[in-house]
Amino acid sequence: MEVSAASVKELREKTGAGFVDCKKALEETNGDIEKAVDFLRQKGLSAAAKKSGRIASEGVVGSYIHGGGKIGVLIEVNCETDFVAKNEDFLNFVKDVGMHIAAVNPVCVERRELPKESLERERAVVKAQALESGKPEKVIEKIVEGRMEKFYAESCLLEQPFVKNPDITINDYLNQTVAKIGEKISIRRFTRYQMGEGLEKKSADFAAEVAAAIK
Repeated sequence: MEVSAASVKELREKTGAGFVDCKKALEETNGDIEKAVDFLRQKGLSAAAKKSGRIASEGVVGSYIHGGGKIGVLIEVNCETDFVAKNEDFLNFVKDVGMHIAAVNPVCVERRELPKESLERERAVVKAQALESGKPEKVIEKIVEGRMEKFYAESCLLEQPFVKNPDITINDYLNQTVAKIGEKISIRRFTRYQMGEGLEKKSADFAAEVAAAIK
């Protein structure tokens, strides 16, 4: 199939792979960007894939405080060298992700961190909902898996659409930054504080305020 230059450019920005490799990946996947990303990762051709086995033990603990002091985020992001920890692109990434966490309030960094009991409870709920439809068991299982994928995307930081650019996920943004600075980056952990959380008081949607401020 004919592969557009725009598609190749987008894939290069997502993966950091070379022009020829990106063009071939798109040809192999009929122009599907996400499948092409996976194709490059499987072949070990994406910049992020090449760096995934390296050790990232440097980095920073960044912070983001919403303008009114209503929400605060502390986040640890690791890289390979102290030099990159001071790099403007790296620091902007840390700041952006902190801002995203303030606005979206993810549960964890990635799905393997979700508590087993939470997953079992969620799966039981969505299966009960699916059973009410009266559809065949095979269809129900597909419905359950689809809803669980949505649950992961809502809960896990790396799978969430980036609040400043919903066309990409936080993981896409991470891979773009890896390709740009040339080092492995990993988001290790974060903590989000919301003023008055757990106390009885007049409710206020501070997360919506953060999201509105970003836009």
